Amino acid sequence: MQVQELKNEKKRDVILTNPVSLDGDSNNDYKPPNVLQMVFSLLNNVRPGADLTRFQLPPLFNLPKSHLQCYGESVYCVNKDMLSKCANGETADDRMIAVVAWSISTVRPLMFGVAPYNPILGETHHASRGTLNVLLEQVSHHPPVSALHATDETNGIELIWCQHAVPKFQGTTVETVVHGKRKLNLVQKGESYVMNSPKLLIRLLPKLGVDWVGNVRIKCQETGLEAELSFKTASFMGFGGGNRSIKGKIMHSSKTLYEIHGQWDRIVKIKDVIDGKTKVLYNAKDVISKLPSSTLRDPKGVWQSESAAVWAEVSKGIISKEWDKAREAKRAVEEKERELHKQRKSIGEIWVPKHFDLCYTLEDGWDCIPKQNTIPPAPISFPI
Repeated sequence: MQVQELKNEKKRDVILTNPVSLDGDSNNDYKPPNVLQMVFSLLNNVRPGADLTRFQLPPLFNLPKSHLQCYGESVYCVNKDMLSKCANGETADDRMIAVVAWSISTVRPLMFGVAPYNPILGETHHASRGTLNVLLEQVSHHPPVSALHATDETNGIELIWCQHAVPKFQGTTVETVVHGKRKLNLVQKGESYVMNSPKLLIRLLPKLGVDWVGNVRIKCQETGLEAELSFKTASFMGFGGGNRSIKGKIMHSSKTLYEIHGQWDRIVKIKDVIDGKTKVLYNAKDVISKLPSSTLRDPKGVWQSESAAVWAEVSKGIISKEWDKAREAKRAVEEKERELHKQRKSIGEIWVPKHFDLCYTLEDGWDCIPKQNTIPPAPISFPI
């Protein structure tokens, strides 16, 4: 695993590792040991239907980065700029097609047996790629709610996500439903695209595996265009031709204009139903293979709440396979968080997110409203 260990002037370590890329292309040689041990432990200690939101993994089964970093990396870690195509499409059809391709690019193949850290309350991740600046904050801990705001003033792009992941144990699988909306605003076009996320499915038996499944719907109210995508995995036994397949369509007033098919980790094609022409919509190898690590551009600008700083000691222990060191470092982070919670409770203080306003309704669930109109350039930068 390529790792950067850097220190800013306040002696705060910052650990940056390669983002999740296509299988075999990430330079990430970290492999979780004793995966079967973890599986049988889960089967023995958790009942089917149980909510795993508060289930704590030991560092042995942690990927050395936070969920916030993974969410952010799915936006800014790409070899090709997918977002600017959304804003620069000449027609409404062109822009919707580009939005669909970008949406697929945010889906990344994951490794079975490891999971990122659960972010602590108020944890942030701030990174940039070119003129795109991305900021995430953990705005709630119980339940876990993550917010993302990204802006690109040059191309007139704004992203607002609010994600509430709920993992449940289903006996032979763990299914994580990602609640919340993803909004892509094309400011100069006056268009807003609202979409949901696929579900994450972890298979324990009969064959170990992890995949994205379920339906994603993308809608632009201003143009009336809609897209439907269906992510599918292999059969129950782990075989068959449905592995990482995707099918879908783009419609207007319930009339299908384009048909979509392929494999989201390989090639996805789009067919114009009117003229019958087919072309490549998305090539995963071009976009998310062999992704390099980000770099620390401005050490002084790293916040104390930055994910790469909060979990630095834990990540160093995991990468070096010093499990006692990783365990103690993780315990220190969690105990500090519990102590802060205890202090706030003792004085009746209600914690408030720094960068987002958080609201909840029975109809729509959790939603996040950015407090800033734009995100400034970040100290952490991903190469163009």
